[in-house]
Amino acid sequence: MANSKTHKSVLLICGDYMEEYEAMVPFQALQAYGIDVDAACPGKKAGEFCRTAVHEPAGYQTYTESPGHNFSLNATFDEIDFGKYDGLVIPGGRAPEYLAMNESVLDCVRKFADAGKPIASICHGQIILAAAGCVKGRKCTAYSPVKPLLIAAGAHWIEDQTMATCVADGNIITGATYVGHPEFIRLLVKALGGTITGSNKRILFLCGDYMEDYEVTVPFQSLQALGCDVDAVCPKKKAGDFCPTAVHDFVGDQTYSEKPGHRFTLTASYDELDASSYDALVIPGGRAPEYLALDETVLALVKKFMESRKPVASICHGQQILAAADVLKGKKCTAYPAVKINVVLAGATWLEPDPIDRCYTDENLVTGAAWPGHPEFISQLMALLGIRVSF
Repeated sequence: MANSKTHKSVLLICGDYMEEYEAMVPFQALQAYGIDVDAACPGKKAGEFCRTAVHEPAGYQTYTESPGHNFSLNATFDEIDFGKYDGLVIPGGRAPEYLAMNESVLDCVRKFADAGKPIASICHGQIILAAAGCVKGRKCTAYSPVKPLLIAAGAHWIEDQTMATCVADGNIITGATYVGHPEFIRLLVKALGGTITGSNKRILFLCGDYMEDYEVTVPFQSLQALGCDVDAVCPKKKAGDFCPTAVHDFVGDQTYSEKPGHRFTLTASYDELDASSYDALVIPGGRAPEYLALDETVLALVKKFMESRKPVASICHGQQILAAADVLKGKKCTAYPAVKINVVLAGATWLEPDPIDRCYTDENLVTGAAWPGHPEFISQLMALLGIRVSF
């Protein structure tokens, strides 16, 4: 890992139809920083999963909802010793509506609150804080429809000026929506006693339509949370445009399933790009690399980063672009197994992704096989960039 030894551990309270970003981004970001994270759901065991929801503002009076990834739990709620954790994370989505009626959940939250341990809750998660009696006299924000409930529970409401609004009051950290994850996660790391160093880096993400939903947003927001200046560009698109994403899941079929994901907003214009101003390049997977690998300007961009020896981190199908750019000769490389032929024919030494979350670093190149490997993928990129989280 890219971080000093830490014994910090965090509990993530899960439920069916929690918002998929609001569960996975903090889950994998904190792991990448060297923090142990257990994800548990009342009535479920380690190895089972919670269904998630993709919540997207689309110009209607409320957000739209579609099915997200299946989120695998790694702890059994009924066996948890709440006292061993240093902090608590509560995702939003629809799960908090019914979790707030579960006495074991409320008892868990009160134990963290009584101990003065950090509690980070986002979006609709604050429904649980209100039900547990933990917000009286506290400054809080949330997704705006939760405002009346928080006020009734005695909270001092802080208006969500933007979807990224976050508030810290004592040990309670609240965020409006997943847009605010960078500050939300950074505030939690600080509350856990963490110090971030080496984060004055500029990082570029190479995006395209139907890139994998997690594979762009998890590393993007994880690096922003560290204080990096992160830009996302896509050929033929400008800052403020968006790319649709794809939810790729492993559900027992011969290949992964696909569902529509969130819309990912780009932060910079491709045609105005000065690649030399960035310290690293990240290439998400999904279906976008199939056609981005046909774009000569994309291949030239990748070659420029590789020739300059700057860190390049590519995951899943992203290695199709590396292969087409002819930058893999003599490199050790992994990828999603179906991309093995691209990697081998490009002259690389194939490294088996076993298990699927295994990632590898070869000089300036980090490669991973699929989004379950994000903690290693992000951590190895942090190591190349000299970014550390210390406790």
